[in-house]
Amino acid sequence: MIIHCKDLRVFQFSLSFSKEEDAKKIFQGIVHHCLEPKSLRCLFAFSYCENTSYPEVQRKKQTVMFDSVEDWIQDMKRTKGNCRVVSENSNFELSPKLPQFFIVPSNVSDEDLTKYQGKGLPMWCWSHHSGCALFKTASIPLVQEDNVPQTYMEKMLTAVAHNHLYSVKTEDLSDTLPAVQDILLSYNKFKQFFLIDNTTEFWMSDMKWFSSLDNCGWLDIIRQCLQKAVEVVECLEKENTNVLIMEEGGSDLCCVVSSLVQLMLDPYYRTLLGFQSLVQKEWVAGGHAFLDRSNHLHLKDKAESQSPVFLLFLECVWQLQQQHGPAFQFSETYLTVLSDSVHVPVFTTFLFNNDSHRDNILRAESPHTQRSPLNCPTVWDWSVQFDCKAQDLFTNPLYSEKPKQDTSVRKSYRPKHLRQLSLPSSAFKTPPKKGFFKDEADNLKKILGVKRLSRWMLSPSSESPQTSSSVREFYEAWQTKPLDYHGLLLPCLDGPSIRVWMQRYLRWIHDVQILGGGPVAMLSKVSEILGEVQELQRQLDRHGCTLTSNHKGARPRAKTASVIAARSSVRLSSSFPFVTSRNWLFKPAIPTSLLQSLMVTGMAGNLADREDDGGGPESLV
Repeated sequence: MIIHCKDLRVFQFSLSFSKEEDAKKIFQGIVHHCLEPKSLRCLFAFSYCENTSYPEVQRKKQTVMFDSVEDWIQDMKRTKGNCRVVSENSNFELSPKLPQFFIVPSNVSDEDLTKYQGKGLPMWCWSHHSGCALFKTASIPLVQEDNVPQTYMEKMLTAVAHNHLYSVKTEDLSDTLPAVQDILLSYNKFKQFFLIDNTTEFWMSDMKWFSSLDNCGWLDIIRQCLQKAVEVVECLEKENTNVLIMEEGGSDLCCVVSSLVQLMLDPYYRTLLGFQSLVQKEWVAGGHAFLDRSNHLHLKDKAESQSPVFLLFLECVWQLQQQHGPAFQFSETYLTVLSDSVHVPVFTTFLFNNDSHRDNILRAESPHTQRSPLNCPTVWDWSVQFDCKAQDLFTNPLYSEKPKQDTSVRKSYRPKHLRQLSLPSSAFKTPPKKGFFKDEADNLKKILGVKRLSRWMLSPSSESPQTSSSVREFYEAWQTKPLDYHGLLLPCLDGPSIRVWMQRYLRWIHDVQILGGGPVAMLSKVSEILGEVQELQRQLDRHGCTLTSNHKGARPRAKTASVIAARSSVRLSSSFPFVTSRNWLFKPAIPTSLLQSLMVTGMAGNLADREDDGGGPESLV
């Protein structure tokens, strides 16, 4: 029996010497939980939760779940947003597809909330310090015979524009990014490169590695998503313009782009708890259909809805983390474990399509003797899966913490009206007076008018070359400035910069493991050096010496650094901490017969094909 797991592991079992009854139980269990169409009640999560009790987790210093009005108000205040919190959907009376609580522009009326089941309603994501904000929405199908949806969308655009300086840019992601089915097809081709059953199959696939990787298009989709996020960042950071992104459902690519934008702009979301809060806000509360996209029930009629959209987001995050490691508090191992946890049918985080779906199922499946809903764990309770030592590996030991401000030093002077930078240059001729911003805003409204809103709307077909060059100029201008790990981060999108997530995809393949090598070996050495720096710092502190706050902020977490540094680099492999076997070969060996057949195939092949794949016989030897 050969089992291909969703985390790309391949298990082989022989039941030849087992009892027939035991073999039947094994097959029946696999068929019941994994293969046959079923209801949610048959998933392992419900039988697991009924037999296990979980205490209420204290909200202090925990992941923000965005399941209350207070959570949304707190996040809006943190970003200094100026929008309206909606609580009328607490019982899902407005729409079952909308979150229980959400934020919309202040000019959206109560009547607007009840139209089109939430479609076209601009949902607040994040506010920039200049005053502009990012919104997302599910687009409304426009019918030529009916102008009502068009009128409603214009009204919603006006509401978004009123948020800051009467300007808004819109982007329909359905026109500029691949569809969810294209994402699935690309990933299915990509993952086949790593589902290796034997050594011969691995070395045969190595011959066409680069061309196969390019043809599947997975890395190109990652690049497109990152580039689209950079375009939105440019509108917010450089142009100080409100941005409204949309797609058909509003809960797939909108979640990808909005989350990436916030990661690039907001250092809070690059911390461990901040990142988990971001996933809760944009994906869980945002209504991403995890059940349909993961197809936990293996239903044939839901096969078309299946797509690894959340994995695509994690891939983009990994690219950012690899390029700007010290900016992220969480490690590569954390992202790998999180990607695996999507397929563990125990946690409510990735088990439902939206808040309404979760609430109805948990109440319906609650035991009759229990009045409250069934209490299932969230994925953020990592103690359900891992002990404390394993969780230490989730933290990046090279993370540069934000320096703490010294209260004894006076704060540097800042201009009172920072938003002047977003106003026309004529505003700087005279000093600001009382009511200055209100007067300027009124003048802008008179000049622009509602009819000229379309002037700020992006047209992907006509402006894509101009947008691409503008993004490159924006990136090059950012590169000239000193790198601030707690400020704006932009990814490099050039060809070699977008890489394969080696730890996730190669951890179970023995032939590619590097004994005593790989990224973990380098990390181990750096951790040892950081440990020595920490010890020197303690000695200096004991002698009454003080260092600048920047040096203090750059200290690694001693606990995490010691976990890795304590292991000798000779014992580590490139798959750490995902150890596949204790019987390691010092180097991968190509069987002689296979090498000869590959050489013969290479000689008989076309020279251009061999050059394209980087492989003649010389490179193989």
